[in-house]
Amino acid sequence: MKPPAREEGPQARWIARAWERLLDCAHGAGDLATVPLDGLGPEQQRLFATYRDFLAPSPDGLRVVAHLGQSLDGRIATERGHSTFITGREDFVHMHRLRALADAVLVGAGTVAYDDPLLTVRLVPGPSPLRVVFDPDRRLAADRRLFRDPEPPTLLLCRADRQDCARLGTAEVLGLPAQGGVLEPRTVLAALRARGIRRLFVEGGGMTVSRFLAAGCLDALHLCVAPLIIGSGRAALVLPAIGRMEEALRLAPEVIRLGEDWLFYCRLRRRTLPARQAQEIEMADARPPKPGLDRAQPLLLP
Repeated sequence: MKPPAREEGPQARWIARAWERLLDCAHGAGDLATVPLDGLGPEQQRLFATYRDFLAPSPDGLRVVAHLGQSLDGRIATERGHSTFITGREDFVHMHRLRALADAVLVGAGTVAYDDPLLTVRLVPGPSPLRVVFDPDRRLAADRRLFRDPEPPTLLLCRADRQDCARLGTAEVLGLPAQGGVLEPRTVLAALRARGIRRLFVEGGGMTVSRFLAAGCLDALHLCVAPLIIGSGRAALVLPAIGRMEEALRLAPEVIRLGEDWLFYCRLRRRTLPARQAQEIEMADARPPKPGLDRAQPLLLP
């Protein structure tokens, strides 16, 4: 996708000023209360409020948000895995902003295999975060771009019993304990928090976001819906089956217009991690973020 055209005029200057202040809050010592939103239009005010939510302190020191772009009929790709492009330019700018505010961006092995993403910040000013690949079975090869590009750093997470190397190309490989052969999202969150990660952006794909949602491991879900129908293909969310509608996850999303698309901003209630142990605090302090299961209960209600 081509870089967005540079916006001009008073509104663009207000957006640039608000964004600069948000970056200061994310990677410096800025105060969220000073982020200027008054000069923005109504839709931009609501959008930038979601960024302030991402930067807000949390009880366990970690904030986790996810994003999916889908069609009206709930598809994120064709049956062959083609997904370029479902949502429009504004949603891609939104995703790059979430990357720039995050300490780490996480994707599943399927996304890396099919899309071969770089996961760097290119469409907005801001630093690129640590890139995290969730590959429990260690099935990816070293030919993916993430594993050939040394900057920003890349961390591959797998089950401890599947760790067969210390590095995959330029990426560090970290084996984590699995319960019954399953690497739980809460184990992933605890490991990343131990490394000093305060804000995690789960960018995809559908199965990875579904696992974090089902495990109660998301503070918010950004679900961008494009006005097109694919008719078949890969589902955005695949969650455990329910027997009655009373068990469905009912939300009260805020709906924000993004160009021709609609962003459903869904606040959730993440299961907090246990208090940080002394060893974990020491590890986090030794490796601060760069500037610039217990088995989860099903589907926590907001």
